[in-house]
Amino acid sequence: MQLTRRDAIAALSGAGIVVGGGAASLSRQMARAAADDDPELPSIDATLETLVAAAEAVYPSAVEGIPAFVETYSLGRIEGRESYLRGVREASATLDGHADVWFDADSFAALSPENRDALLHDMGVHTADPAVDGTAAERVRRYVVNELQYALYASPTGGELVGLENPQGHPGGTQSYQRGPR
Repeated sequence: MQLTRRDAIAALSGAGIVVGGGAASLSRQMARAAADDDPELPSIDATLETLVAAAEAVYPSAVEGIPAFVETYSLGRIEGRESYLRGVREASATLDGHADVWFDADSFAALSPENRDALLHDMGVHTADPAVDGTAAERVRRYVVNELQYALYASPTGGELVGLENPQGHPGGTQSYQRGPR
């Protein structure tokens, strides 16, 4: 299944976020400006790289087009939300730190997809409750894994993976409502 920027925009609209056509480049510039306040945290580009790497570990193997999809969705989510951007950057730094300690890797994105998945499981992210101010696993679950899963399954293409022709927020045709259960 090929994810597109259009899928990301549909997922954003389902979350109540309105995005224009040039939003990705504008949001990247705004995010860079907001990210300049704390050089201790990863840059916006490094954060996006980590999010793409996490999506490659979390999303089903049938999904393609992950980088453009994740970038468009993530930049749309962080626009004008400085505290949320900080949380995403801190979660990204946490993943990079664990990759360094456990795998002697420069970053989470530098790991193989298998090692990314292993790192997430070893951190306990798959069983952690999402929390803004929780443990490292809870923050990664909140700002990385849950956001990526929501983006995928709220998009029209991702919704098809689980049998949802019409995810919430995505306009659909009357045929889907007039047809009986399969």
